[in-house]
Amino acid sequence: MTPTTAGRRALRPSRLLVAGAAAALALTGCANSGETDAPAAAASAGNGGAQVTKSASAPAGEGCTLDKYGLEKIDLKGAKVGFSQSEPDTAAFRAAETQSIKDEAAKIGVGELLVTNANAQLTKQISDIQDLLNQGAQALIVAPVNSDGLDPALAAAKAKGVPVLTIDRKVTNTACSDYLAFIGSDFEEQGKRAADAMATAAGGPAKVAILLGSSGNNVTDLRTSGFVDQVKAEHPELEIVAQQTGDFERAKGQSVAEQLLQSNPDINAIYAENDEMGLGAVQAVLSAGKQPGTDVKIVSIDGTKNAVQALVDGQYNGVIESNPRFGPLAFSTLQDFMDGKEIPEDIIIEDDEYTPDNAAAELANAF
Repeated sequence: MTPTTAGRRALRPSRLLVAGAAAALALTGCANSGETDAPAAAASAGNGGAQVTKSASAPAGEGCTLDKYGLEKIDLKGAKVGFSQSEPDTAAFRAAETQSIKDEAAKIGVGELLVTNANAQLTKQISDIQDLLNQGAQALIVAPVNSDGLDPALAAAKAKGVPVLTIDRKVTNTACSDYLAFIGSDFEEQGKRAADAMATAAGGPAKVAILLGSSGNNVTDLRTSGFVDQVKAEHPELEIVAQQTGDFERAKGQSVAEQLLQSNPDINAIYAENDEMGLGAVQAVLSAGKQPGTDVKIVSIDGTKNAVQALVDGQYNGVIESNPRFGPLAFSTLQDFMDGKEIPEDIIIEDDEYTPDNAAAELANAF
């Protein structure tokens, strides 16, 4: 499927639960920070499907195994597992991600799940992981704050013989040595699909502002390059006139969008690299006396209920999904690893899309 085709497809009517994670393949993580209109528990709800991987096999002999990693098998049932969350669960993506890990841990009978939250601080995440190790965690699932900088924590885990599975953002360390593997989305494709959705929404020439995510991670870099490259290659009618970071936060996304609209009132399209910033942009457009979704087209990435509802209400024009329900795939990957199966370096999930045509029917799938 080409990026253009993928960008315009409707959500699948049903999604299949991945039976085993070792099966998948190839690339990079997801980001979200900011605030949501719902409490964390509510934000994690939704009837959306489990993550589905893009590939059912990995090249023989190229995956990571217990022997290659140099570890001994543990039984996840009854084991102590640590989860290091990167950002506050006040963001819908993070709430759904954390809840999915908790739910699956309970489902498979993990003895104790230890959960920490770094509150978007790299130094805190390093100390969090070291604390999880000191509490006896036998395996770790980590949603990294940044792609770089976790070296001390990863080294501590390696010294104690504890495997580290990363989700959502890919680290720059060495797979099957510093960490086991990465599970996440193809962020570059997400950016390309967002460009396709924006072109469809604009229906012609448009001046586009990009609300960038936080710096220092591959999510922001790839969602940006994917969008920019696709515009150059396929949508020359779209003119990117501004790019400024909103740090994946709703309040900052709103203030940055307000500034951009004031300095360049010709902006009539906004690409936000997550829903929180996109929802902030909605308020910024309203504050400018314009109609979001009509006067200023808005496309973002995630799939939160608030963003999909805005799409239903006509204040939004497109949402590229980034599925946060990592629990089943993360634990099945760890189980496959413990069973001696080969785990590919990158396990890439397949994300869908919310459009004006399917948003109302698919709202229950949002998180």
